[in-house]
Amino acid sequence: MKLSFYGAARSVTGSRHLVEVPGFRMLLDCGMFQGRRDEAVRKNRELGFDPKSLSAVLLSHAHIDHSGALPVLPRQGFSGKVYLTRASADLAGIMLEDSARVQENDCRYVNKQEKRRGRTCIQPLYDGDDVRKIVRKFEGSRYGDQLKIAPRVVASFHDAGHILGSAAVRVKYTARGNSTTVLFSGDLGRSHMPILRDPEPPPACDILILESTYGDRLHEQAGEEMKKKAQDLIAHARLHKSKIIVPAFAVGRTQELVMRIKELVGEGRVDPIPIYIDSPLAGKATDVFKRHPECYDEETLKTFSSNNDVFASRYIHFVSSSEDSKRLNAMRGPCVIISSSGMCEGGRVIHHLKHAIQDEANVIVFVGFQAEHTLGRKLVEGWDVVPIFGVPTKRRAQIVKFNGLSAHADRNDLLAYVRAITPRPSTVFIVHGEEKQALSLGAAIQAEHPKIDVRIPHQGSTHEV
Repeated sequence: MKLSFYGAARSVTGSRHLVEVPGFRMLLDCGMFQGRRDEAVRKNRELGFDPKSLSAVLLSHAHIDHSGALPVLPRQGFSGKVYLTRASADLAGIMLEDSARVQENDCRYVNKQEKRRGRTCIQPLYDGDDVRKIVRKFEGSRYGDQLKIAPRVVASFHDAGHILGSAAVRVKYTARGNSTTVLFSGDLGRSHMPILRDPEPPPACDILILESTYGDRLHEQAGEEMKKKAQDLIAHARLHKSKIIVPAFAVGRTQELVMRIKELVGEGRVDPIPIYIDSPLAGKATDVFKRHPECYDEETLKTFSSNNDVFASRYIHFVSSSEDSKRLNAMRGPCVIISSSGMCEGGRVIHHLKHAIQDEANVIVFVGFQAEHTLGRKLVEGWDVVPIFGVPTKRRAQIVKFNGLSAHADRNDLLAYVRAITPRPSTVFIVHGEEKQALSLGAAIQAEHPKIDVRIPHQGSTHEV
């Protein structure tokens, strides 16, 4: 068996891992790179492998850094199937459709500016037709189903608790009475978070491919301290009639934020202020959430079974049209605007930042990981001047981070995941983490399990196992 790593190797975005066995090549995830524009464009068009040679793709979950390059495959000759959970199939369809639309809109906007400067126009990575072609190749399954994807290859999906439909992917190859099993964690979630079930204990495997987004740190607890922080933010917005801009993934994080805010209001901790979910995708994604109760934790399932909509409230408004989105920019606060993308690399949130970032009364709140070289990362790092649509823009708005809301497992969670695999895997590959995080987690696993062969692959590296 051969494993090759074409993305999310000593980095976070663009998850793509190739597994090769005699007569069969399968890709684990086909994510979009996000970061420096020129580098991202190149890596998203030049995948590093020949899509025509692929027999199948197995998708861990619908986030764009894991699924966003899927529509590129048919353009380059891929004719196989894409295996994923049923919830991921529903989510990925609308997310890829939205990704195509966002790319077209962003290219149109940027090209207007570039044309004035006499520069070359940019093209979207793919369009709606490409999305429809790849969606027709989706094969959705239930958690735990044994899928015979080739004569000697069986795959299954196991609940990862990260977003709706997210899964660890297990692939078993059998030949001449011997078998080798690979488990790809995808992105692992956290226990005791709202809406979704806790991550499922990992099944046995010989080789583990493990994410490391937070491999060198622990999360804040989403408890009293965080609630007080949220109270203070809303009080600030009321006092200054200002805006709270929250860049958030339309899937998962947005729905969780809605639940958290409703919880604060229900406890009488804050008086509600208008909350605008400015994303056509978020509205569609919330509808998908309602169709997949198999992913809910017990409390959320009870709420839905009593015919209550956990996402509905008089002060929460879903914004679909671009005209209504533009009106938010002219509106005075107090209000909260939740908009994608979560790393500020495209979508409507860029326009909200453009209009709000120079007012010191406004607050930009980050609730998730920001990859290297993204606009979100620059803001979290405290840059005073940031590029917005290629224009250097002075930042006066306050920056606030809520680390306790992360949907990713932290260092202790990841170590516990390895510990729970019986018998221990012979080899662990550390992926989906910046080099510092990956090396730190790898060293911790090695210290705890000296007999495990721990590897931190480089971009484009191939390993015999």
